[in-house]
Amino acid sequence: MQADHSGWQRLAVAVALWSFAYAAYRAYYALGGEFGMIGEPISRELFRSVNAIGAAIIFVAGIVPLAALRFGGVRRILPVICWIAAVGCCMHALVDMTLRVFSLTGVHPTQLPTTFWRSFDRHASDVQDLLLNEPWFLIEGLLWGALGVAIVQASRRRLWKLSAVTASLLLTIVGVLSGLDIIGSFHIA
Repeated sequence: MQADHSGWQRLAVAVALWSFAYAAYRAYYALGGEFGMIGEPISRELFRSVNAIGAAIIFVAGIVPLAALRFGGVRRILPVICWIAAVGCCMHALVDMTLRVFSLTGVHPTQLPTTFWRSFDRHASDVQDLLLNEPWFLIEGLLWGALGVAIVQASRRRLWKLSAVTASLLLTIVGVLSGLDIIGSFHIA
C-alpha cells in the first residue's frame, strides 16, 4: 500500500513519542515513584507490577508505528491497528472524562477498586484523571486516528473515519451507562 500523504511518517513518530512519554510516567510508578499518588495501594508490589505492565504495553504500542516505517508487513496491517487504537483510546478518554466530571459534581462518585486501594483521595483521583491521564488517552487516540487517515487508501478514507467515529461514540455511550450502573458491566473472562 502506498501512503497518499508524505506526512504519515511524521505522524508515526509523533504517536511513538507520545506513547513513550506516557510509558515513562507509568514506569516512574513501577520503579517506586510516589509523587502524585492518589492514595495508599493495598499492595505496593501489585501497584508497581500493574504500572510496569502498563508501561511495557504502552511502550510496545509506541514501537508499532516505528516498525511500520521499516517493515511493509506492519505497514499493511497498520490501518486496522490505527482504527483499534484510535477507537479504544478515544472511547477510554471520553468515558472516563465523563464519569470523572460526574464524580466531581457529586452526581456519581468515582468508585475505585477496594481490592487495589486501601484508601484514596477521590477528588485528587478525579482531577488527576481529568488533567493528565484522560487527555493523554484522547490525544493518543487522535494521533492514531490521524495516522490511520493518512495511510488508508483515499477511496476508503471516508468509511474508515465514519466507522471509527461511530464506534467511539457507541462505545462511549455503553461505557458511560455501564459506569453509572444503568446497564451491567462488561467483563472479559
